[in-house]
Amino acid sequence: MARRVTAVSLACLLAAGLTPPLRVEAAQAAVCAAAHALRVPWPRSPRPEDVARVMTEVARRLAGVTPPARITVPTWVHVITGGVRPVSDQDVEAQIKALNSAYGGVYGGVDTGVRFKLEGVTVDENALWFTDPVGYERPMKAKLHRGDAATLNLYIAQLSTQMLGFSSYPFWYDESPGLDGVVIDWRSLPGGPLSNYNRGFTGVHEIGHWLGLFHTFENGCALPGDGIADTPMEASPTEGCPPGKDTCSNPGTDPAHNFMDYAYDRCMSEFTQEQAERMHQMWAVYRHAPVT
Repeated sequence: MARRVTAVSLACLLAAGLTPPLRVEAAQAAVCAAAHALRVPWPRSPRPEDVARVMTEVARRLAGVTPPARITVPTWVHVITGGVRPVSDQDVEAQIKALNSAYGGVYGGVDTGVRFKLEGVTVDENALWFTDPVGYERPMKAKLHRGDAATLNLYIAQLSTQMLGFSSYPFWYDESPGLDGVVIDWRSLPGGPLSNYNRGFTGVHEIGHWLGLFHTFENGCALPGDGIADTPMEASPTEGCPPGKDTCSNPGTDPAHNFMDYAYDRCMSEFTQEQAERMHQMWAVYRHAPVT
């Protein structure tokens, strides 16, 4: 199991009569939901080439929208505790700073034009939610969720070492608004106890999904990859900090430093220009935030 796993709703896949293997379930569910929202016909076959074709058509239709030039995301942070509060207000502010730095191009890559404004912090003691935010996702979010499609709800609890965070996609909002948001492990915040994942980039990665991005290794070496032209294809997720990783014969080395891969935090540093454009397109279609 990969260290970052995106939350999956099977409703779209089941409606299409699909039962794909777990390893591609998340990607197919996400693409299926986007295709449904944009009225792109979904094939009744789980073959990778069919999913790739749908991704291409979804990207083509997204290219026709007029996105905002800049996006400010109102953000509510919900800290769940099992008794002792795991992170302070200062830790939360450090996470928001890491988000703004990553999306602002401070570590490398482009300035995506996306910024996060902390609206408030809630603190709730619930041992079940703290240790199992996946199993208790619905009641946790039912109580704590704030705002609308344009509001980021960031939940901080404790997950396993195999799953440091999970996120909803923007095209799931209309069907399940109460489940919208991102959940991350408190140990992944800047300065946390996980030595390889403690720069706040689990939050950066998962919020990338919340803004509509797929993993850079989506579809492996097969077209259209992650649907983003300036992220070279890669056959498998990046683990650790391998130098010069190049797993596909297509031009370009693997985007191992991209925030949407799985490298150690110290090796992550960038979003690309076309990833930034995709975030803005998705925002215009699904989140409808005011232009700032």
